[in-house]
Amino acid sequence: MKDKIAIIGGGNLGSAIAEGLISSRFAKPQHIILTKRNITTLRPLEERGVMVSNNNADAVRYAKWVILAVKPFQVKDILQQLKNDLDPLKHQIVSVITGIWIKDIQEILGTDFTIFRAMPNTAIAIRQSITCICSHGANDEQSQFIAELFSQLGKVVFIEEKLMDAATVLGACGTAFAMRYIRANIQGGIEIGFDAKTASLIAAQTVKGAAELLLTQHTHPEQEIDKVTTPKGCTIAGLNEMEHQGFSSSLIKGVVTSYKKIVEDM
Repeated sequence: MKDKIAIIGGGNLGSAIAEGLISSRFAKPQHIILTKRNITTLRPLEERGVMVSNNNADAVRYAKWVILAVKPFQVKDILQQLKNDLDPLKHQIVSVITGIWIKDIQEILGTDFTIFRAMPNTAIAIRQSITCICSHGANDEQSQFIAELFSQLGKVVFIEEKLMDAATVLGACGTAFAMRYIRANIQGGIEIGFDAKTASLIAAQTVKGAAELLLTQHTHPEQEIDKVTTPKGCTIAGLNEMEHQGFSSSLIKGVVTSYKKIVEDM
C-alpha cells in the first residue's frame, strides 16, 4: 500500500489503528502520520518509524486518507480548522468517531468528499475487532481499500448507516456483555472448585473457542449446542436452568435497552 494515511487523534483508538497497520505490514510506518497534542506518548510508534506531529494541518497535507479518531466533542472544531486544507479531489475521509454521522461531517466540509464511517470495538487493540462500515460517494476501489485496511484489525462488515447505532450496541456494547458472561462463568467455576486464575483461563478460552467455531464452521449456535447436549446430561440441565432464570430474555432486553438509550440520546 503506497497511499499515505493521516490519523487525526493519537489516543487509544488512533494508536491501535496505526499499530495494527504497521504490524500487519499493510502500510509502511513512514506512510502513516499520527497526531496528538502531546506527542511524547506516541514515542513507541515514532521509534518504529511512524511519523508523529502535533499539527493536524501538516498531517492532512501529507496524506491521501484522513482517519478522524478524535473525541466527539472535538470533531467540529478540528474539521473547521482543517477545512481549507482538505481537498475532495485528493482526500478521502474516514471517521471512527462514535455518534458522528456522515451528515454531521458534510455540514462542515460539504457533500463533495468521499466519506467512510467505521465502528470498530476495543478488540482492535489486538487486531480482533469487528468493524462495521458505511460510506458516502465511495467507488468500488475505495471501498475495497477500506475493507482491506480494517481487515488488518479484525473482521469487517458493510452496513447501512441507519444500522450504525445498532452496530454500536451489538459490536461495541456487546464486548461488555460478553465480559459479564465470562465473569459470571468464572464465579461459577470458583464455586465448584477452581481457583480464580484457572477459572478465568478456562472460561475465556472456552468463549474464544465457541466464537471461532461459529466464524470458521459458519454454523448456527444451536447446531453447536446440540453437539454438547446429551439426553439427561449435565449441559442441558444447566442450559434449561439458565433459561428458567431468564438468561436469553435478560440478554435480549439488555441489547434493546442499550439501543433505545442511544436513539433517545441522539
